[in-house]
Amino acid sequence: MSTLELLERHVEQLSACRRCHQMHRPVVTCGAVVSQVLLVGQAPGDKEPVLGRPFAWTAGRTLFRWFADAAGMTEAQFRASIYMAAVCRCFPGKKPSGGDRVPSPEEVRNCSTWLMNELEILRPRLVIPVGKLAIEQFLAMRGLDQIIGRKFVVSCAEHTFDLIPLPHPSGASPWHRIEPGKTLLAKALGLIANHPAFPRSMGGSTPRQMSACEMR
Repeated sequence: MSTLELLERHVEQLSACRRCHQMHRPVVTCGAVVSQVLLVGQAPGDKEPVLGRPFAWTAGRTLFRWFADAAGMTEAQFRASIYMAAVCRCFPGKKPSGGDRVPSPEEVRNCSTWLMNELEILRPRLVIPVGKLAIEQFLAMRGLDQIIGRKFVVSCAEHTFDLIPLPHPSGASPWHRIEPGKTLLAKALGLIANHPAFPRSMGGSTPRQMSACEMR
């Protein structure tokens, strides 16, 4: 069976998932996009299930602007060439006090097998976790200033890949808009744009080539 066929079957099974009773269906997926790059978000908000795609609202606009500026890639090009996963694939619901509920450890565990399956099927060369919840699925969580702007080599699901974390593009967090976050975000996006696995010939601006010292 080809990678595309395996991924199509995976997405079909994922879309039918009902493991977590407190999660709000439907499952949000990006479809069967075969890619060497896997982006991992945290969980959908309330708009993503309605619009039927990951990062479909305010945070998504910020995220896609980052890649437009760093790599000359439009949102449509990104969605067509990058597989977009998440720690949890359904909207967790709202907290009584307001804001989105953080998925429980049990919900994260329930959904982790889908991510492991995607790593096994796609065997990506580059994984981009976005936000603390996504980052801590791969790395022991430290301050963002110790993680963002760096490339890590990670082994997971019997596969080794490069990991370049990004902060969450939420408007609720000022971290990526002030120093040192602003500079570290730019460095991380440069590492991603110049990574050998990242799609080329997207049109627009050409990513700047980074020195070996910058890429460590």
